[in-house]
Amino acid sequence: MRKKLIVFGLDCVPPSLLFEKWKDKLPVMKSIIDTSIYGPLRTIMPPITIPAWMSMLTSKNPGRLGCYGFRSRKGYSYNDIQIANSRTIRERKVWEILGEFQKKVIILGVPQTYPPYEINGILVSGFMTPSTDTEYTFPRELKQDIKTKIGDYKVDVKDFRTDKKDYVKKQILDMTEKRFKLFKFLLSENEWDFAMVVEMGTDRMHHAFWKYLDPTHSKYTPDSPYSDVIFDYYRLIDNKIGEILDVVPEETGIMIVSDHGAKRMDGCFAINEWFLKNGYLKLKSYPDKPQQFSKLDIDWKNTKAWGWGGYYGRIFINLKGRERFGTVDRNDFGKVLEDIKNGIFSDAPKETVITRPDGLYPEVRGNPPDLMAFFGDLYYRSVSSVGYNKYLTDENDTGPDDAMHDYDGVFVLKNGNGGKKLDNLNIKDVAPTILMYFYISPPHDMEGKVIK
Repeated sequence: MRKKLIVFGLDCVPPSLLFEKWKDKLPVMKSIIDTSIYGPLRTIMPPITIPAWMSMLTSKNPGRLGCYGFRSRKGYSYNDIQIANSRTIRERKVWEILGEFQKKVIILGVPQTYPPYEINGILVSGFMTPSTDTEYTFPRELKQDIKTKIGDYKVDVKDFRTDKKDYVKKQILDMTEKRFKLFKFLLSENEWDFAMVVEMGTDRMHHAFWKYLDPTHSKYTPDSPYSDVIFDYYRLIDNKIGEILDVVPEETGIMIVSDHGAKRMDGCFAINEWFLKNGYLKLKSYPDKPQQFSKLDIDWKNTKAWGWGGYYGRIFINLKGRERFGTVDRNDFGKVLEDIKNGIFSDAPKETVITRPDGLYPEVRGNPPDLMAFFGDLYYRSVSSVGYNKYLTDENDTGPDDAMHDYDGVFVLKNGNGGKKLDNLNIKDVAPTILMYFYISPPHDMEGKVIK
């Protein structure tokens, strides 16, 4: 009998919710966990959907992947950016290795799979697909089948950072219903050995509704009509996983994973306000209200450094011979980096970590920032806008956001025995564990270990 493995990827799910707070109220996932090896899954830095899923599925760190987030600078341009996609990742994904061993695969919604490409099976690309009007499936003709069987399939929720909470909730629920309906259709109609789906709805729910869940949140709203929205969504996911398991063979292996965790957002560090006040960034005029960095009138010929916002801060030096209007001499590069690190430490929230990429990764490829800043033990975002007249703010410049990403996601692998909690699991352990499930020895260049 051919072995089968099905992986449920739930973006942003933390151990505190799945293994502790709600485990007994999620009957399907509880029954899996109780017959599984499981535990918190330490993610990579930066703990972001991109590149975390690809680190999981290649067993490579972001430095080797050359991918440090959703976007990167195009060369050393001040303004041009490029968005990470499937072509960014040159390392082999676990399903590509499985395909080399003639295993049939179904891949649905995994981040960084757009544009789609040929695999030994079926691929429906993930949430960064521009729209379903593009070619987002392999094979291409599957696109028409989806339209016929599923209707208006959603790859993601648009504008989930908004105060229109009823809108966000409805969009997430609709997206999830269609994702699992499609997954069930693909599993029922195709030959497969390995199947994986990633649901982004958990992440979107956390960012939109965490302040209604967490009493420690500064904006906690008790007795809100949205107090149970996240829990109700987890129950929906639990039910949907049950529906999938009803249509697959009973002996199918089951894995549940998340790429990182979630926790409250305490605020934001306005990184370019700091650069401005400390003489590293020069503007031709200061805005009278917060303005996005891309719209600022920057005096590049007198600027030494600037930063990007997001779940972590990316810091760039205006280096002579590299940037068009570089001002920092190469001989001073290291000193400028140290001065910035020490200066930000004195003003940033406690437990801030600032490091050069080569301090995180043994190899650094692609186009990394010069410094990476993780503010306040990941409780604080970085914002790049200017106009706050202060370093700390509770305003996220890309829209309302209740949650930050945390260090630990989840790992569950059903083994048929009593549940056993494991420690020291790493996101890079997932790919070699999948391969060994099929008795395929992991390649020597994978960085993770087989979880036994």
